[in-house]
Amino acid sequence: MPSKQKITTCLWFRDEAEEAMRFYTSIFEDSKITSELRWGEGGPMPKGSLLAATFQIAGQELMVLNDAPESRFTEAMSLSVDCETQAEVDELWTKLGAGGEPGQCGWLKDKYGVSWQIVPSVLLGMLQDADPARSKRVMEAMLQMTKLDIRRLQQAYDAR
Repeated sequence: MPSKQKITTCLWFRDEAEEAMRFYTSIFEDSKITSELRWGEGGPMPKGSLLAATFQIAGQELMVLNDAPESRFTEAMSLSVDCETQAEVDELWTKLGAGGEPGQCGWLKDKYGVSWQIVPSVLLGMLQDADPARSKRVMEAMLQMTKLDIRRLQQAYDAR
């Protein structure tokens, strides 16, 4: 039996938790809703509406919670997605960014205000290259991008 994840990120919404959870699980292939807790009589939300839930996307457990009228998401917390191919970067950028707002260097806010980093797997190795000139060229190229482009990052990496 696999062990339970020790730390779970909780996303606290005003009243969009269920909608957001279903949106996220529709995007990632290896996804499922694992538990749902609904408001009963006398709560601040209508009876039967979602209070909290846990779900998995790409094997990562997350929690959503409703009833945060004063809270808002910021870039201080983001979910980073490691992407093997440009097709995966493109697909996640399009789906997660629908109705949201693109940011710099592979960051975007989805329509709920949650920040995501859509990052090609090869990027970290390029940025950590032993040749500082290569790393610098990749960083400079990345800083010019919103959605990250593996081909352009590779061109910057390979340039002399």
